[in-house]
Amino acid sequence: MADAVKIDFAKMDGLVPGIVQDYQTGEMLMLGFLNETSYQKTLETGFVTFWSRTRSKLWMKGETSGNRLRVIEASTDCDNDALLFRVEVEGDGLVCHEGTVSCFTKKIETETK
Repeated sequence: MADAVKIDFAKMDGLVPGIVQDYQTGEMLMLGFLNETSYQKTLETGFVTFWSRTRSKLWMKGETSGNRLRVIEASTDCDNDALLFRVEVEGDGLVCHEGTVSCFTKKIETETK
């Protein structure tokens, strides 16, 4: 991979946010964080692997539930400090640990003007 994009892990103490989006529907599924090791693991395996900030270890989403995130496309933002993974979800499709397709289910009321 000679033309690999250099991701800027320095801005957030070695981490970058990784947004996960369903390739078919466009729905935002979750947000996690990656360090250089989890990013390389994601590129090598084709499945999104995160860095758990609370457990201080690598974790592949779906390693216990079976709802793995197979990368179809990956891109970075203009500053190379955030990642977007467009994925196909394996398993029953319930990405969130609360048993929903997306982690983004809690509505926040906003004022409209």
